Amino acid sequence: MRDDFAKGADMEITVNPAGQQAVVVKLSGRLDLLVAADVKQRLAQVVNEGFRLIVVDMSEVSFVDSSGLGALIGGLKAARLAGGDLRLASPGPQAQAMLELTTLRRVLKPYPNVTEALQAG
Repeated sequence: MRDDFAKGADMEITVNPAGQQAVVVKLSGRLDLLVAADVKQRLAQVVNEGFRLIVVDMSEVSFVDSSGLGALIGGLKAARLAGGDLRLASPGPQAQAMLELTTLRRVLKPYPNVTEALQAG
């Protein structure tokens, strides 16, 4: 099962199940104010579909602003309320810097790649 949809020219969201309760949500483009609400809504939707472990693949995210971080926090909150978790895979240098500056690295733990994020305990 593969679910693709694009929101404007700024962000593409691809959802690929990675097991019974795990899903990889790949983001491509800019994670900013223009797409943050769509990303947050899509993350909540995958939780509502029964996925408990959400890995957000950020390898193709070129930019993250505070609204984008807010969308990820919203997804994390939805996942944790359902007894799950949200993990970031392959955040780029700019996203890593945002996580460091905001100290969100402690709650939105980045992993080097999707495989490690899926396998982490």
